[in-house]
Amino acid sequence: MKVWRYSRWDGSQGEFSLAPDDALDALQDLLMEGLDVREALQWMQQAGFELGGSEMRVMGVEELIRELQDEIRELQDRYRLDQASDELRRRLEDILDREQRAIEEAAGHESRRMNEFLGRRHDQQAAGVAEAIERFRDHEFEDEEAEEDYRELLEELDRLRDLERFQQEQGARFRGPEQADYETAQEIRERIEALQQMAQDLAEGNFEQISPEELRELLDEGALRSLVFLRDLRQSLESAGYLREGADELTPRAIRRLGANALAQVYGALRSGRQGAHETRELGVGLPRPDETRPWEFGDGRSVAVVRTLLESVLRQARQNPGRPVETPIQLAVEDFRVHEMDFTTQTTTVLLLDMSWSMSWAGRFAAAKRVALALDHLIRTRYPRDNFFVVGFYTRAVELSIKELPESSWNMGDPFTNLQEGLMVAERLIARHPAPNPQVLVITDGQPTAYFVDKELRVEWPMGFGGISPRAAEETLKQVRRITRRGATINTFMLDDAPELVGFVERMTRINKGRAFFTHPQQLGSYMMVDYLSRRSKRWRA
Repeated sequence: MKVWRYSRWDGSQGEFSLAPDDALDALQDLLMEGLDVREALQWMQQAGFELGGSEMRVMGVEELIRELQDEIRELQDRYRLDQASDELRRRLEDILDREQRAIEEAAGHESRRMNEFLGRRHDQQAAGVAEAIERFRDHEFEDEEAEEDYRELLEELDRLRDLERFQQEQGARFRGPEQADYETAQEIRERIEALQQMAQDLAEGNFEQISPEELRELLDEGALRSLVFLRDLRQSLESAGYLREGADELTPRAIRRLGANALAQVYGALRSGRQGAHETRELGVGLPRPDETRPWEFGDGRSVAVVRTLLESVLRQARQNPGRPVETPIQLAVEDFRVHEMDFTTQTTTVLLLDMSWSMSWAGRFAAAKRVALALDHLIRTRYPRDNFFVVGFYTRAVELSIKELPESSWNMGDPFTNLQEGLMVAERLIARHPAPNPQVLVITDGQPTAYFVDKELRVEWPMGFGGISPRAAEETLKQVRRITRRGATINTFMLDDAPELVGFVERMTRINKGRAFFTHPQQLGSYMMVDYLSRRSKRWRA
């Protein structure tokens, strides 16, 4: 069902548009690092993100606020405001001088009215300019022109009060060489107040309160584009069907795209290498190719191409008896029979054991491992839909991860132990429930086992000294390796660390299982993993 969403037109909608695929790609990078959807969206909003396929970077809230603060500092470093209202005081003094002369001419120098005027004028000299102007609001002017000029000052009184308040709060920060006059000071105040309000709205996430045109005027078009993209980030993902409306949850469509992206990255590395180094000649189930046939040979199965066989019989009779109608019922000869060409494939059950202990957070290990898991899932679902593929995460415990959970999965900060034994136990149960001719277990880890079960009791064991091993954990894990090996499962291990204790343990495991072991860096993990999985698929063979 399509959903249309309306919002107030602000002029930016037709000018800039955030592509949902680009937004999801940026989100994926953070998900691979272990953030969940909510954390990733918050990070993108605060820190910004790169747009794939372009050289543009979307500024985050923090950077936009810094840009606004830089504009404020630039004004503070350029101007001084301590004499900004002197112009209005001089205008007031000129008005009062004219009024004093007018009173003296009308009432005399020693009159009561003159004494009241002089007293009020003396008191205002110690007050601020706004207060000084206010003190003559109820004065009955003798000089009409002076009164008219005074009324103009009264009309400016509110702006003057705003400026004096601004000077009192922030005037000390303005230490530049250029003295601002009154109008320049008012422009500076208005601009800085707009910058500060915009920074506050950004910090509080009130994007709808920010005028796009005002932001463009205060900063530049790049800032405006970034604001529009940040404002529309969630809506863009929801409208494209990548994010559930009103919830921090990826949709199946988004997960499929994440897998496709991960697969594309892995294949990008594979194309430069050599595939097929470990191909098997074992034939699996044969699937007929309806568009290709060949003559039947002794020993062929029963995949007879019926239509093609009948046609061959008709053509044979036409050649043998030209000009005569074909006899019915059609008589078949051995040479008429045609069979379908066959594609032989093999089904597998694959369990990927993903180390989720805390050390996997180092050097991009977990992000690379999770990207491979997504890529394998997408590869199998799209190219080998009959295969079974499971992901099991192991740390102090082991748990099966659904493909829905995988993009947001992370290493476990509170679990420093590595329970490969239970990971293998879960893998064995999955293989038993989903039997296939070629079960395999792929292990991605950066450390030796340090947790294990004995009679359903969980135990942990720190290595014996620096560079040492956890002997009981290793022995119990190897017992489980023997059990899963008896089920015919092959274990291939990808080590993300070359510590001697890990290498030694993996060598023992490989001797028992007859699988393979690789030492690789996170950047190369995808290539190794994909080569290993594809190498266990048979080529196309002719029957």
